[in-house]
Amino acid sequence: MPALCNRPIASPDSLPRRAALPVLALLAALLGACSQPQQGDPEARASRIEPVAKISLKVQKVAPGSRTGEQVYQGTCAGCHAAGALGAPKTGDAAAWAPRIAQGFDTLTKNAINGIRQMPPRGGGADLTDTEVQRAVAYLANSGGAKFAEPPVAK
Repeated sequence: MPALCNRPIASPDSLPRRAALPVLALLAALLGACSQPQQGDPEARASRIEPVAKISLKVQKVAPGSRTGEQVYQGTCAGCHAAGALGAPKTGDAAAWAPRIAQGFDTLTKNAINGIRQMPPRGGGADLTDTEVQRAVAYLANSGGAKFAEPPVAK
């Protein structure tokens, strides 16, 4: 045991390396604190850090009640009816639409406005007017073999 007690804590060779690390950290902190913010054109700086691609979203506002059945279908109904998601009858599937068409236009419209089974009211398009829902119902049912008249869009 006496040999362990006489041993130095650190070897003389490791002291310069141990002292260098705090000195380097202090030097880096001083240099970082003394630096000046970059001067120059903010537009040029923004263009240098600009992302490679840009996404531009354009929101098109339409007057309530002015969408056609096809526009409502494309914007709201197609998400489920194009693929038949959640049991929705597929667009153009005459066999799936026949029993629904037999219920009549008014029943189909009432179900579309109030929601039925997994379909939310107005197909999830809370901004749709009753007339726009009627147009969408006519458009969608007609794709499945109905002969419903789509309410006209007022100009």
